[in-house]
Amino acid sequence: GLTWELKDTLPARKRVYYGKLLKGHPLLVALDLFPAFYALVRGRQRARDYRVEYQAGRLSHPARRIMDAMISEHPQYTRELRANVFMLEPAKTRGFERAMAELQRGLWLVKSEERYEPTFSYRWDLLEAWLPEEVAQGRRLSRETAVARVIERYTRGAVFTTERALVRLFGLASDEVARAVMTLRRTNAMRTDCAVEGWPGRWLIHA
Repeated sequence: GLTWELKDTLPARKRVYYGKLLKGHPLLVALDLFPAFYALVRGRQRARDYRVEYQAGRLSHPARRIMDAMISEHPQYTRELRANVFMLEPAKTRGFERAMAELQRGLWLVKSEERYEPTFSYRWDLLEAWLPEEVAQGRRLSRETAVARVIERYTRGAVFTTERALVRLFGLASDEVARAVMTLRRTNAMRTDCAVEGWPGRWLIHA
């Protein structure tokens, strides 16, 4: 279908970012918005900071081994990468997939290609090598600005929402969302305390 075609072709052409970004679910993100997501997830970190995360207990041992291999050589196809981290055995497939999902959620790695010939395989790269400009922009963004950008873009498409829904959807702190909403209201990007016909309660609406 069209969805599958888009998620295969657009990321390969670097038209969008595609990865397990939102609560572990795959997501297509426009590249002009991607720096805001990077700022929320990684702040000012670069690829080499994975060891800091590992030492702090925020990165698993399999994920650290994969990052060791990717820092040494990138990009890599799945089988090559699994061989380099000694996880080729079928019994280690689930552990490898968990670690790769962890590294995608953390915006360390990105799937840069789906190869169908001679055999099907994914190609993986360091995110900052694949999208260097977007990562550099994200590292310069303040967290407050990033929260406001993500919420503004979401409400532009969703039309109406609530602070509570935004907190749940993006995993943000309620005070962060409240500050972003105040900023967006002040800049006339959002209206608050609105009624929506047919829907109970009060809503945030994109202006």
